[in-house]
Amino acid sequence: MKAQHEKAVAAQLQAKGIEGYVPFYRERHRWSDRIRTVEVPLFPRYAFARFRLAERVAALSLSGVTSIVSFGGQPCPVEPREIEAIQCMIASGLPVTPWPLLKIGQPVRLSGSAMDGLEGILVGEKTGYRVVVNVQLLNRAVSVEIDRSHVEAVTDDGGVGRCELHIR
Repeated sequence: MKAQHEKAVAAQLQAKGIEGYVPFYRERHRWSDRIRTVEVPLFPRYAFARFRLAERVAALSLSGVTSIVSFGGQPCPVEPREIEAIQCMIASGLPVTPWPLLKIGQPVRLSGSAMDGLEGILVGEKTGYRVVVNVQLLNRAVSVEIDRSHVEAVTDDGGVGRCELHIR
């Protein structure tokens, strides 16, 4: 996808009847004369969409879309649990920010909060704790601040889920 076309692509997906999702977060930007909070895409140059293989041409024909993430010529789906986790994090109203992809760390599950059941990786910071959800396919991650009392260790092999939506 071309840079800064995420909102336009999301609107085009909706107009074509294709289920799409472009997650945004709020960030403070400073200019020489003011500071303003703006919406920024969590995954710049990516939009998630669920479509049948037959709808591939329609998805590729959208203005701003350059390709579908693929391996071996086949669209590569993202696990549904990864998208659901990101949607849950944004809906919580807590500060959400992009985060460097983590390959190590303790898997955790949240409980007793608006994100009850969400699984991710616990990361310690000077100011508190963050839970990070990885989107493996994009080699990116998203983090949310969380109170330690809402975090419990994951004891099964579940770890962080993945999502089934296709990425543009």
